[in-house]
Amino acid sequence: MWVRPTRRLPMRSSARSGSAKLAVFSLLLGLSLEAAGPVLVITPGGREYLFGAGGTLARMIDEGRAVYVLQFGNDEKDSAGLDPAATRLANNAEAQRAARLLGVRELVNLGHKSGELGYICSSELRNQVMAMTRLYKPEVLFFPDWYIHYVDNWDIYRIGRMAEESPYGGGSYFLQELTYIGFPGFAAREYYFYSSQRPYRPREGGEGRARLRGVDIGPVFERKLKAILELGTANHRYAGETQRRLAASGRPSGLLRELSPESIASLVRAYLEELGETIGARHGHQVGEEFNHLGQTEGLGEHIRERARAASQGKPGGPASR
Repeated sequence: MWVRPTRRLPMRSSARSGSAKLAVFSLLLGLSLEAAGPVLVITPGGREYLFGAGGTLARMIDEGRAVYVLQFGNDEKDSAGLDPAATRLANNAEAQRAARLLGVRELVNLGHKSGELGYICSSELRNQVMAMTRLYKPEVLFFPDWYIHYVDNWDIYRIGRMAEESPYGGGSYFLQELTYIGFPGFAAREYYFYSSQRPYRPREGGEGRARLRGVDIGPVFERKLKAILELGTANHRYAGETQRRLAASGRPSGLLRELSPESIASLVRAYLEELGETIGARHGHQVGEEFNHLGQTEGLGEHIRERARAASQGKPGGPASR
């Protein structure tokens, strides 16, 4: 019988029990729930993470966090009028400029063929995320939300699902060849699922252990916009497609009477403003982004409270019974 998948928070595995004791001790001390370390962003192409999480990443960068981006696709199909090689070169160069403008420390492009990631073993893709996780040691991991409905982009599904599964290999006994050369197992503490194309719909967020989390990006909205405007090749393709679809439906837009850098920039701004305002209204912000968020929960876990109750009542299962 098919069971609907639910978001889950991987447990860190460790070769030593001391790591588990340290984690419980840190929880009992009430350490801050906000991770202060690096951030690793997983994205199919150069656009998805900027549209879905660019503002939140900009805020994290301003807080002093190092943000690294791991891009899987080469974006060789996202253009109008260019051959695949020229498209790849143009999009990759623009993606690097956009990342630098946002403040990203490093963007690594693995160069897999966009739209054809299904031909690559998911274990191979997952191992690549694990390797970069061991290199950067992020406290926070961003990746596409593959649970969202009716999104006709299989790269989002494959990369999002694979990235969510990658922390299960965070122990040092997994990928031992990396452990032997000085990169022991590591897994992030917080996970942000981002929707890159639209706001969340009912039953797409806040279920199970996930919490639908809104972020106010008003102070950094212009920076997010400027970064996305650097993606000129992909934006030109998007504007042309929008122009043709509106004309075919009998609703031509005065904004796109002709395609020019100014009209394309106006279209991108209008899209981002509507997206941000729609999400912001849901969370009490003027402009916002939202995520399905998994991380440490407030207070003590139920399993700890259960043992504490048993110990206080002198029942088996508590420390007093041993």
